[in-house]
Amino acid sequence: MKKLLGLATVIVAFISFTAMTIMAPEFKFEKETHDFGTIQYNKPASFEFSFSNTGDAPIIIMEVAPSCGCSVAEFTKNPVKPGDSGKIKVTYNAAAKGPFTKSFTVKSNTKTPIKTLTIKGNVE
Repeated sequence: MKKLLGLATVIVAFISFTAMTIMAPEFKFEKETHDFGTIQYNKPASFEFSFSNTGDAPIIIMEVAPSCGCSVAEFTKNPVKPGDSGKIKVTYNAAAKGPFTKSFTVKSNTKTPIKTLTIKGNVE
């Protein structure tokens, strides 16, 4: 009886996991890295990363965390339905001269729950 109960538990867990995987949303970004080239000192530079939901369930973005305090991110707060698109706008404050590379960690309910977007450039 214990073996049968254990086997039934494993089967239910497998079916639940498979259903979650099949019904998972997924990002498709137009691009995941943006090069600003040369930007002016003390002039914030922004870029919008566009994405579409190629999965089977709505995408919910929980957080977009910049790698430092010199950058901020705004993102689509409403769930993004399958086939729809959304945006993540990132802004770098350009308060330090020289080359820069900054990343933004996107946390969501997608098949790949953590995605990294990158901006780079040179401040003159």
